[in-house]
Amino acid sequence: MKKEIESELHDYVESRYAHLRRTAFLLCGEWHRAEDLVQTALAKVVVAARRGRVESLDAYSRQVLLRVYLDDNQRGSRRRERTWADPAGAAEPPVVAGDRATALTVLAALRTLPARQRATVVLRYWEDRSVEDTAAVLGVSEGTVKSQSAKGLAGMRQMLAGSLAELMFSDGGVV
Repeated sequence: MKKEIESELHDYVESRYAHLRRTAFLLCGEWHRAEDLVQTALAKVVVAARRGRVESLDAYSRQVLLRVYLDDNQRGSRRRERTWADPAGAAEPPVVAGDRATALTVLAALRTLPARQRATVVLRYWEDRSVEDTAAVLGVSEGTVKSQSAKGLAGMRQMLAGSLAELMFSDGGVV
């Protein structure tokens, strides 16, 4: 039984690590910090799973990742030393479709949001979760999810309005 649990945990970490890292990057905006968040979250998930307290590894790991991110933000541990190089293979932001300039502009707008709004926007629109699921993961009411989503999108729209105008009129003319 113990070998089955260890095997399941190993397979889970191998298959979901990249997805969790992309989600963490969207939350924090830094690859090194995203790595730290995912490793901390997965360590907690493994401990809980070994004790038999986890029904769904996927749902639990997302919830733990969000809690680790929000706790990390509240503690102010973002004042850590900053590195300049990205880890190998992690230089590109998670882009599904579209051009690089647009993706970088949207990621920059996402980074301007406060931590809870960013978490709400990432869960609702990156992970395509319902209001109910997002509320459950964040431990808040559905009304809070709706208001945080609206505020986050409004903030991103405001940021993007200026950034897209700059992109359109770069080089002295409309692109």
